[in-house]
Amino acid sequence: MGNPVRRVVTGHDHNARAIIRSDETFAPQQIPSGDAAFALLWTTASVPADNNDEMDGREREAGLTLHQGSVIRVVDMLPGGVSPPHRTNSIDYGIVLSGQVELELDDGARAILGPGDICVQRGTMHLWRTVGDEPCRIVFVLTEAAAYRHNGKPLPEVQP
Repeated sequence: MGNPVRRVVTGHDHNARAIIRSDETFAPQQIPSGDAAFALLWTTASVPADNNDEMDGREREAGLTLHQGSVIRVVDMLPGGVSPPHRTNSIDYGIVLSGQVELELDDGARAILGPGDICVQRGTMHLWRTVGDEPCRIVFVLTEAAAYRHNGKPLPEVQP
């Protein structure tokens, strides 16, 4: 899989001064489908987040997408990798660091994103597909959001 990820987490000491709580490196772990590896960096239990919550956000269950609160993770998609179509009740920011990935929507619309490109995913049905022979590394930040409403009814989540 991809290169290790370094995570530096700040906090406060007993005098309310800023400190580095942890500085660690870890490798993305392959997901069950075998076509990608995830490195969960942090989660929050709610939005707005509580900076008094001393739990290491990496220890909170996040699933493949988001249950509530917020999530930041690094995703390494392998060449030929395709995610299942999915829609979540979240707003997602996808920041491509390396490689290329194709975003496909349920109406067939497609966009290819490369290093430095950013996708703002607003609760739409979509999938991701790697482009070319290189892995694609993407940072995803997911924040809990109300479901998109169509004709007054919320669209259901479709989990991968």
